[in-house]
Amino acid sequence: MNTYIRNSVGTLGVLALTLTFGLVGSCAAMAAGPTAVNLGTAGNFVILAKTGVTTTGVTAITGNIGVSPIGSTAITGFGLILDSTRRFSRSSLVTGEVFAASYAAPTPSALTTAVGDMQTAYTNAAGRTNPTATELGAGNIGGLTIKPGLYKWSTSVKIPTNVTLTGGSNDVWIFQIAGTLSLSSGKQILLQSGAQAKNIFWQVAGVTNLASGSVFNGTILDKTAVTMQSGAVLNGRALAQTNVTLIANKIK
Repeated sequence: MNTYIRNSVGTLGVLALTLTFGLVGSCAAMAAGPTAVNLGTAGNFVILAKTGVTTTGVTAITGNIGVSPIGSTAITGFGLILDSTRRFSRSSLVTGEVFAASYAAPTPSALTTAVGDMQTAYTNAAGRTNPTATELGAGNIGGLTIKPGLYKWSTSVKIPTNVTLTGGSNDVWIFQIAGTLSLSSGKQILLQSGAQAKNIFWQVAGVTNLASGSVFNGTILDKTAVTMQSGAVLNGRALAQTNVTLIANKIK
C-alpha cells in the first residue's frame, strides 16, 4: 500500500496523508483474507455434535460440550454429574458445562439453535467463492507457509509435516475440503506473526483425523466426524454433524 501511494503522489504526499488521515496505519491494520465465518450460538461450544461425543483416557476440555438431537447417553467416558437444575452436567474432564437434548428446558431449544447455526456456518464456509488458490499442493500442504485467504480442494487434504499459517491477529483463513482432512502423528499447524486460531476455519466434507501427538489450530466445521488420536491437541473447536471421538486429548 505504501509503495502504491508513494508512486502516485510522492513522499510528501504520503506524509500529508498519514498526518491528516492516518491512512498508512489504517491500511496496515486492515485484516487480510476473507471475512470470518459467523458461528452464531455454535460458538458457545468447543465441541458440538449431533450423534455423540466419546472419550477414553484423561481428556482435558476447556469450554462447553453439546449434543443434539441425541441425548446425554451419547456422551460417554466423561463421568457426567447432572446439575440440580437438570439443564446441564459437569465432568472432571471438562472446565465448562455439558449439554444434551435430553436435559431440562431451555437446553433442548438452545441446542437446536446451536446445531442449526453450526450447519449454517458449514454452508457459509463451503459456499465462499473466488478462492485464493485451488488444489494447493495437490492436496498435500505439509511444509507450506500459507498466507490468509480462501483455499479450495476437490480432493482430500493431508498434512504429513508441519504447516505454517502466517498473518496478523485479525487475518482470516478458510479451507474448503471436499474429502477428508488428516494431520500426521506429532505434526503441527503452526501460527506465525500473530495469527490466531479463532480466525481459522476448516470446512471438511469427510472425516477429520488428528493423529497421535499432533497439534491443530482452528475451528473444524465437519459434515462427517472428527476423530482425535491419543495425545492430540486442538486449539479451537470441533463442530461435527455426526460424532466426535477423543482419546486422552486436550481441547481449548
